[in-house]
Amino acid sequence: MLALKLTLVPLFLLVVSMSGKWWGPSIAGWLAGLPVVAGPILFILVLAHGPVFGARAATLSLSAILASEAFNFAYAWTCRSRTWPVALVVGLTAWFISACGLSTLPTSPTWAAIAALAAVCFGQSFLPRSSTIAAGAPLTRSDLIGRMVAGAVLTVLVTSLSGWAGTAWSGLLAVFPLLGIVLSVSSHRAHGSAFVISLLRGMVLGRFSFAAFCLLLSFSLPYQRPLVAFAEASALAMIVQWSTKRMATMQRVKIVKPDVVATD
Repeated sequence: MLALKLTLVPLFLLVVSMSGKWWGPSIAGWLAGLPVVAGPILFILVLAHGPVFGARAATLSLSAILASEAFNFAYAWTCRSRTWPVALVVGLTAWFISACGLSTLPTSPTWAAIAALAAVCFGQSFLPRSSTIAAGAPLTRSDLIGRMVAGAVLTVLVTSLSGWAGTAWSGLLAVFPLLGIVLSVSSHRAHGSAFVISLLRGMVLGRFSFAAFCLLLSFSLPYQRPLVAFAEASALAMIVQWSTKRMATMQRVKIVKPDVVATD
């Protein structure tokens, strides 16, 4: 169990962090939408407390998309005119206020889905846009190690405090915007606000796969073995992720073609 806590999330963070260097901020943000942090944490919670606890935590993780989008929204708008420490404080404040509100809602997949959908639609519509996109994110060894250590610390804290915190805050903390924080701050320091905004907009598209992952877990965990439930949820998340990426690409092609014709 300790080995899982110390290795699962850091390994996923390593892959996502390197994707920013290989393919740029949009792809990194899109991959960050997958349950690379919350998924392993929820799995460990199920192993420690049982499938019913895990199902309720997954429901809260679904609603916590709203809190994560609140962080992204606050950071994106603040970083346009302020330094990264100020943007980070504003973003974390927005996350905490949103999480406190979500913790008072009924633990219902319906309420959670409504909150998640509203957050995604709001973020897609009102996040700032950036006309400048950096080519890639150079990462030092210390950057990578720092991200992996942060992932391990979050996993250990959430799973260790889950019995005391209960299902509500266990689910909410499983979606603490760790990945958004480390990617935003490091990108802000290295490349400025344009890169950060592009990355955070990419994260919005990835929320659909995360929502599908958590929603399926909330229904399937009480009735299936954990490994089967998580395998099905992971497969669904990948399908939704591929579909949303394909639709976004087709939409960009439709927008570009009229511009090309007009220019000709």
